[in-house]
Amino acid sequence: MKLGAFSISLSVKDLQKSKDFYEKLGFTIMAGTTEQNYLIMKNGSTLIGLFQAMFDGNMLTFNPGWDENAQNLESFDDVREIQKRLKEGGIELDKEADKSTTGPEHIYLKDPDGNMILIDQHR
Repeated sequence: MKLGAFSISLSVKDLQKSKDFYEKLGFTIMAGTTEQNYLIMKNGSTLIGLFQAMFDGNMLTFNPGWDENAQNLESFDDVREIQKRLKEGGIELDKEADKSTTGPEHIYLKDPDGNMILIDQHR
């Protein structure tokens, strides 16, 4: 399965403090604004999403159709196909994609330890 770009999405208490901290680790802002309550920060090919008051807990995030620079990939597995394959493999989803649609969509699932995984397709 081609899951696309990987990042960790962190639910933060103070976006500015988190931004300052990760900048000291060499990360720079790639997308988002403090006014939007989220920042996507990058260091090399490593991505971290900082989200204030948008969701509870942290999650692993995959973006089918994108590389680590949010550039479109020529070939990728649509989130609906990923969903089908996961379900065929016995994986339970917490939120399923609408199979009757095309384009942007997302699914949620948890790993065996309860860690949230978001597969979020933007195109």
